[in-house]
Amino acid sequence: MLEVQHLRKDFTGVRAVDDVSFAVAPGQIFGLIGPNGAGKSTTIRMIMDIIQPDAGSVFIDGQPMNERLKNVIGYLPEERGLYRKNKLGNVIAYFGSLKGLRADEAREKARPLLEHFSLTQYEKRNVEELSKGNQQKVQFIISILHDPRLLVLDELFSGLDPINQVLMKEALLQLKSENRAIIFSTHQMEQAEKLCDELLMIDKGRTVLHGSPSMIKQRFGKNALHVEFTGDGTFLREMPGVRSIDLAQNYAEIELADEVRTNDVIETMLPRLELHHVARIEPSLQSIFIDIVGKNNQAEHEAAARSAPAKAQRPAVMKNPKVRKQFINGVIFLVTGVILSLELRNGIDAFSAILVAAALGGSLLSFLKFSRLKKELLYGEHLTEEDAK
Repeated sequence: MLEVQHLRKDFTGVRAVDDVSFAVAPGQIFGLIGPNGAGKSTTIRMIMDIIQPDAGSVFIDGQPMNERLKNVIGYLPEERGLYRKNKLGNVIAYFGSLKGLRADEAREKARPLLEHFSLTQYEKRNVEELSKGNQQKVQFIISILHDPRLLVLDELFSGLDPINQVLMKEALLQLKSENRAIIFSTHQMEQAEKLCDELLMIDKGRTVLHGSPSMIKQRFGKNALHVEFTGDGTFLREMPGVRSIDLAQNYAEIELADEVRTNDVIETMLPRLELHHVARIEPSLQSIFIDIVGKNNQAEHEAAARSAPAKAQRPAVMKNPKVRKQFINGVIFLVTGVILSLELRNGIDAFSAILVAAALGGSLLSFLKFSRLKKELLYGEHLTEEDAK
């Protein structure tokens, strides 16, 4: 159905998407996941032909993406695009008309969905009167009115309470059973883990994980425990043998070092917590997400630190008395030369010209020595005796 090949997009020197490829088949829910700023929305906009990729291609049914093919896609953007001052029924009719539906046809197609989401009573009310969650449900209804074969859903569950999340999940699974291809972009790892047949995680524009949830969990299998308890579990962060922890008020998911035994952990917790449930588990998608993104961020910070040692050391360099002396001398000579040169506007004489040249020459020499001393302190370059004075 959908094939994405080697997408790349740069914005003002920043690579937002870097060589991303995947395919989505009919009857499949494909999860596009990653942290904020990872490149998910940029990838979606390239798929939708809203922005053009700098490299790579998007194919639908084997054909390059074009205007005609847009009608086989239903798109729910992260940002809502409803006309808030208009009545809900009119908004539904208008968006249906954009996809070739008559007004009465659009309203008829929307009716079962309005009933499913308990929105029928709002049909003659302005959109602005609807809650954030209800507006999200309307946005979803509009995106599927024209029976698209491919759905692109960006943060589908945004603003929905638990009851409406269940209703939305039911609607999504119904669409899957109708053999629709679905891209489901989200920050909610629990929803992605439960709903998706295949997952692609991108971070800083690049693919870092790709596969089914079970394959990903198998690959990242760990010595991990799920613990439910009553008490203050903050000490678990500092417990020996804990590699990482996802800690909440009454439960924790703990990754342990390979050599740590479950019984030893329980013995440590028992005096301080009332334990309700302890189980060895496969890692959740949430813990894998935190682990991968955390390691990538750490690697980026270390690389930045290595690439700019001089910047970190610059304050210490300027405290050196020899460096500071040459810098101050250079400034004094420069200011003196500028003042003397202004006096020459009233007439040039040989003595004044010599003073200007001497001042500017002294400034240049001081700044050259200042530069050489900085290099010596930052990079260990050899200085002559004259430079060090």
